Amino acid sequence: MTDIVDDPNMVPPEGGEEVAEPLRRAIGERYLTYALSTIMHRALPDARDGLKPVHRRILYAMRELRLSSSGGFRKSAKISGDVMGNYHPHGDAAIYDAMARLAQDFNVRYPLVDGQGNFGNIDGDNPAASRYTEARMTIVAEALLEGLDEDAVDFRDNYDGTLREPVVLPATFPNLLANGASGIAVGMATNIPPHNIAELCDACLHLIKTPDARDDTLLNYVPGPDFPTGGVIVEPPENIAQAYRTGRGSFRLRCKYEIEDLGRGQWQIVVTEIPYQVQKSKLIEKLAELIQTKKIPILGDVRDESADDIRLILEPRSKNVDPEVLMSMLYRNSDLEVRFSLNMNVLIDGVTPKVCSMKEVLRAFLDHRQEVLLRRSRHRMAKIDHRLEVLEGFIVAFLNLDRVIDIIRYDDDPKAALMRENWGIDHVRATSEADYVSPAPGEGELSEVQVDAILNMRLRSLRRLEEMELIRERDKLMEERADLEDLLADESLQWARIAEQIKETKKKFGKDYEGGARRTRFAEAGAVEEVPLEAMIDREPITVVCSQMGWIRAMTGHIDLNRELKFKDGDGPRFIFHAETTDRLLIFASNGRVYTVSAANLPGGRGMGEPLRLMVDLPNEAQIVDILIHKPGRKLLVASDAGNGFVVPEDDVLAQTRNGKQVLNVKDDERAVICKPVEGDHVAVVSQNGKFLVFPVSELPEMTRGKGVRLQKYNMARGRQGTLELDGGLSDLTTFNWEDGLKWSMGGDKTRHEPDMTPWLAKRASVGKKPPYGFPRDYKFS
Repeated sequence: MTDIVDDPNMVPPEGGEEVAEPLRRAIGERYLTYALSTIMHRALPDARDGLKPVHRRILYAMRELRLSSSGGFRKSAKISGDVMGNYHPHGDAAIYDAMARLAQDFNVRYPLVDGQGNFGNIDGDNPAASRYTEARMTIVAEALLEGLDEDAVDFRDNYDGTLREPVVLPATFPNLLANGASGIAVGMATNIPPHNIAELCDACLHLIKTPDARDDTLLNYVPGPDFPTGGVIVEPPENIAQAYRTGRGSFRLRCKYEIEDLGRGQWQIVVTEIPYQVQKSKLIEKLAELIQTKKIPILGDVRDESADDIRLILEPRSKNVDPEVLMSMLYRNSDLEVRFSLNMNVLIDGVTPKVCSMKEVLRAFLDHRQEVLLRRSRHRMAKIDHRLEVLEGFIVAFLNLDRVIDIIRYDDDPKAALMRENWGIDHVRATSEADYVSPAPGEGELSEVQVDAILNMRLRSLRRLEEMELIRERDKLMEERADLEDLLADESLQWARIAEQIKETKKKFGKDYEGGARRTRFAEAGAVEEVPLEAMIDREPITVVCSQMGWIRAMTGHIDLNRELKFKDGDGPRFIFHAETTDRLLIFASNGRVYTVSAANLPGGRGMGEPLRLMVDLPNEAQIVDILIHKPGRKLLVASDAGNGFVVPEDDVLAQTRNGKQVLNVKDDERAVICKPVEGDHVAVVSQNGKFLVFPVSELPEMTRGKGVRLQKYNMARGRQGTLELDGGLSDLTTFNWEDGLKWSMGGDKTRHEPDMTPWLAKRASVGKKPPYGFPRDYKFS
């Protein structure tokens, strides 16, 4: 095979099947072909009828199968098979999925397919197989096809050239906006919400009356989308106007709920409408997850009591919970509120993709309706002309009945003889029923169409009464033809006729139509303040217990801290302190990170608890240094065993994720060992080799993250193997007020107080001196 090289001067060879061309050009042309096919024949809807090719072909195939809204059903497999075999050469699964969606009243505002059987549900369950379901068209689909037999639109060959299919449907209403559309093409996408037909008809009538109407004026008739699942739109009106003006934007859509009184102060929230395209089953799973993870502690339970309608029960944990606060938290953390994006990217005239405003989309529909009206009118005129020609022949036959019978009876070629005969046709044309006089035969010949009609006429029609009926029909048709001529010549008459048709459509699919009334309401979002987690938790006393192996639990109430507790074999107590369920705990680890855990999320005290490492992402090599109850506005002093540290505001160490927040940077051979609240104006530091140092807290920098500064100087000593090692290292530190002196524990209940710390006062990073008399041998302040 010929090698393909990227040479712009390469010329394709003549007289051969193999063609060499630049790789860039080959790939570019083929990708462009694919992109155009996706855009025009798959993903983007036509602005005129609002349908993609697959939906258009499904409706046309159902029409060919005579599946009218008042007729019988046919197997979905038969329908999808006909669509695939005749018009849409793609997978039958894709065709059936598209047809099934047209039958889902929770996905389509005005279903185009009337389904019988399992066509899926709002829980997200798939439809049954096509061999189990049946379908037919709805009255709405018939409105899209109205006039198809009257040359209303162009037809084209199907994919194999054996049949003809419509390029676009006549569409008596703006289906693009009524049912919406969504699709992803190559380099572009579309997402259009459904709207109310009656409101769209009002907007079209206004646009007919005032062609240069502003976009914002149309919002008086179409205030916003009308979703099949209802809900409440809380988007500000100015944002909605901007979205419809530019063709791009979004709408905030919330569920509809009511508060049900259960008596004795108890209540529950009943959700009756969920946002569009939200699967109820996944919504319930998310709500259950919020309860399990205690992300919304004031939510107690969720139940699904839905039958044919939606009924989700949300139970608060306490009757004292504010319903508005609960719903506000659910809006933020679940799909009870969603944002539906608007991207009105459609095909204008079925060819050009364009992001249109609502006015442009309605104008494209109205222009299409005008073209349909003109084509149907011309088609009707052609039918009338043909019928008038036949009627004139019938009238001639009645006026000259004996001669006609004679020719048919005795002539060898009656057709030719009838066409040669002179019948006085001009006089017949001028005759009307009012001044009817039997004309005498005169000049004029019958056409072939007239002769064929006479020869095919039934003998029972040879009555005087029938002759009068033909004259009345002729006069009526001539009057209709005159009206059609006036219509085709006058544009104002055309728009008046289109307005009448739109009014009929509004009456047909308006509020009296089942499901025609508006379902989605509008409301203001309201300003709901951010609710802190503590405000959603019942404040109760607990005792936090953390073992040496890192198992943590919360025991109800404030128990005696000296009480003997049960632990796993080989484990024992390490941290035991009183707290409340509204507290947040700060876990300081030896890797210098601070992890945040809500006390309300701690496991109960009936068992041994759970490993703290399962609640936060604490590495196995890191150890728990300290656990503190968070107090807003407080400051902490953090330090490593190498003697480096600094002061950090406690509010800055709060972590929002399981990963915690890095505060003290430590090297591989160092560990974070100290995290204590700053409760004085001076710092007392003691090293592992027994050096004691006091310096002001003001000498320490205040940082949010870093290595810090040196607190105390340590000498280097030569180890057993001759290597230089740090002689000492930080053992413990504390803060105190200079005026009060320093106190430390002597073991048990005994403490020692040193009022004057002047002998040990020096600058930060000094070596220090021997500790005060009576200082513990383990060099710990407590």
